[in-house]
Amino acid sequence: MNPIELSDRLGRWSSGRGPLPALLAARLRRLIDEGELPPGEVLPPDRALASALAVGRTTVVAAYDLLRQDGRLVRRQGSGTRVAGPESAGPRPTTSAPLFLHLLEPQDGVIPLACAAPDTPPPELAEAFAGIVPVLAATTGDIGYYPAGHPALLGAIADHYEHRGIRTRPEQLLVTNGGQQALSVLASALLAPGDQVIVEGPTYPGALEVFREQAAMLRCLPVGLPGLAAAARRHRIALAYVVSTFHNPTGAVLPAVARRELAQAASAAGVPLIDDEVPSDLAFPDVAVPPPIAAYSSDVISVGSLSKSVWGGWRIGWVRGPEPLIARLARLLAVHDLGGNAVAQMAAADLLPRLGDIVSRQAGTRQARHDHLRRDLARYLPDWDVPPVPGGQTLWVRLPRGDGTSFAQAALRHGVAVLPGSGLDISGASQACVRLHFLAPPEVLTEAVRRLADAWRSYWPPRVPATAPPAMSV
Repeated sequence: MNPIELSDRLGRWSSGRGPLPALLAARLRRLIDEGELPPGEVLPPDRALASALAVGRTTVVAAYDLLRQDGRLVRRQGSGTRVAGPESAGPRPTTSAPLFLHLLEPQDGVIPLACAAPDTPPPELAEAFAGIVPVLAATTGDIGYYPAGHPALLGAIADHYEHRGIRTRPEQLLVTNGGQQALSVLASALLAPGDQVIVEGPTYPGALEVFREQAAMLRCLPVGLPGLAAAARRHRIALAYVVSTFHNPTGAVLPAVARRELAQAASAAGVPLIDDEVPSDLAFPDVAVPPPIAAYSSDVISVGSLSKSVWGGWRIGWVRGPEPLIARLARLLAVHDLGGNAVAQMAAADLLPRLGDIVSRQAGTRQARHDHLRRDLARYLPDWDVPPVPGGQTLWVRLPRGDGTSFAQAALRHGVAVLPGSGLDISGASQACVRLHFLAPPEVLTEAVRRLADAWRSYWPPRVPATAPPAMSV
């Protein structure tokens, strides 16, 4: 594509708030994601595009590098800059978010071990909906618009936190359509293009996509965010994100002492800290969980959801945080949808007091399937490194050779969808990893492992392994 044509397509890309490279990257990202720049499209050289846009060459170089980190561009010496993906016809692959690709484009006959969520609603869910029928029948004078959430559910979530030892008022809560929307509305409110966000390496890929959609600059620390205080002294950090309990994907649990230190470091530095608690109810039997990070600081922003503990299709999530922030988020959410599904929220209010019984009943089954998957992997793929976890839904597997990205493609050809580590870790340290969930029935897990073993026997790593660019240093 010639630089003038691309300049026309970009339009008024520089009219936003933030550094020019981040604004340019954000606009290019949208053109790629919407298909206006198809896979394999050759982009103009740095100098040519800079001249057409009347900006410095360093602006274009930095924007291209941001998109290379996202996996949306490929830059090679001698062959220029191209949109990632094959040039041939057919469905466009998504290199930066394979998790969402498997949801948007499910394939028949493929065992989905990439996206983890319960696939069978518990009986309590149907009972909760049945229980609110008389309430609905008697409802009058209520249009059902609650941008911050239905009052009954806000009260139930507040009680849920109170039982965990955290004083919470309904004014500190916002109900969302699942944890993913909670992260999205937080990123929209707290980030501008070019803002710097600290994430764990590895971390939940849905969070990375949310932050990238805001054209944020991602920086990486190890799991648990050790060194956040030092990073905040060196850089202007706009946001930090952690999964403290049954970490996605590693299953790690941050100790209580580390939680206190992290909360204090974020508060002292004035860095908003998001603790993604979506997996926090998924302990195996007899596994003790430390208090939430929010127990150590009133500044901590917590994200919760029922989609991992009850059913994936029940899009009930929430944000807990300081009241001024919650009021701001409610105004932002009202612009988008005037509030969520009031009926589903009324059912959630009915069910939430029984959540502990539900997850306790399911804990043994999840642990049994975790153990079953690890036994099958040890039998069929004994050279794979598969550490056990104390809860959650996923195993973080390190391959003895090759890389997770090319092996995930081989696994898909054999009928199993797995999540490559490259999409979960901006540091590049998880190239040899894949994420597997263990929620499927034992017979399905066994069949999946057999297919993975077949894929492994036929797998030959590429001569040039898939690599990620180095993460921004902290």
